[in-house]
Amino acid sequence: MTERKIIHIDMDQFFAAVEQRDNPELKGKPVAVGHDEPRGVVSTANYEARRFGVHSAQSIMMAKKLCPQLIIIEPHFHKYKEVSGQIRSIMQDYTDLIEPLSLDEAFLDVTDNKRGITLAVDIAKEIKQRIKEDTGLTASAGVSYCKFLAKIASDWRKPDGLTVIHPDHAQKFIAQLDIKKIWGVGRKTAERMHRMGIFTGADLRQCSLNRLTKEFGKMGAVFYDFARGIDERPVVSEWERKSVSCERTFETDIRERAAVTIELYHTVLELEQRIQKSLFEGRTLTLKVKFMDFRQITRSLTVGHIIRTKDQILPLAKQLMAGVDYRSNPIRLLGLGVSNHREEASGDSPKWVELELEFQDWPD
Repeated sequence: MTERKIIHIDMDQFFAAVEQRDNPELKGKPVAVGHDEPRGVVSTANYEARRFGVHSAQSIMMAKKLCPQLIIIEPHFHKYKEVSGQIRSIMQDYTDLIEPLSLDEAFLDVTDNKRGITLAVDIAKEIKQRIKEDTGLTASAGVSYCKFLAKIASDWRKPDGLTVIHPDHAQKFIAQLDIKKIWGVGRKTAERMHRMGIFTGADLRQCSLNRLTKEFGKMGAVFYDFARGIDERPVVSEWERKSVSCERTFETDIRERAAVTIELYHTVLELEQRIQKSLFEGRTLTLKVKFMDFRQITRSLTVGHIIRTKDQILPLAKQLMAGVDYRSNPIRLLGLGVSNHREEASGDSPKWVELELEFQDWPD
């Protein structure tokens, strides 16, 4: 069987890089893209800003405290989409098997490529060079035999990096990997793994499938395979995003109204970020609540307009939460998702429905 050749292309500080390219006066200065308002959130921060601790999904107010000289730029999503299209055209010169994850990153399967190039690393070099020549921007690339390792590799030597993880070296590479680098392991999951004595890929490999699935459900089986360098997921070129979602699991179950309101607000901000990054358009907002006893409910509301911003999401989220009784059964997890991007909402009145929305497995 032919070994797959997978490339993951990840643009460096994409939104901020586009703004710096178009305004040379911003070069070398700390820049963040986001709405400069009391409740604004950072979409992207350049590397100069990141040195001060500024990062995406952070409040603008906190970013300014960390970096008083920070320059806030209003996002120009039409520009980012246009540049993303240029990058996609370059990729299509090599393969049609392209799976975009967002405007600034994508997987490519170049096992059988249009140019007949033997080594995937040579394709990655060409794509990086052409992106630099055509857009003036840098990209980092990861090359391996599966999506899991290609994605990790693309982040290994940022910015403008290129890392190859050969099948013969994969087991050694994974063994020394910090568990927080494993795809799907966010802060909360990492803390749980640390309590289990899992700090590296080698530690994860020592953990049984039964124990991992007991602790992490279906993701436990994924972690078990990842620790062994197994990832059979194909690059799906015709994949179409059906929803955008996020969720937050709490260290301590919450039941006080003030605490629920604060956590709901933070979840709304995170959802807004993901909608903006993917340019997803949907009309249905879904609330997911998991209680202390692990009972789970979802509530949804469909409106007659596209849901994009915090100011649109938050009132709907509060309406959905108003119908949830959590005083007698505290909340351990909150999630929000937007879906229904094709169907036109009928009528002007919101439509209430109860449904199951499959939330994406984002890092915590």
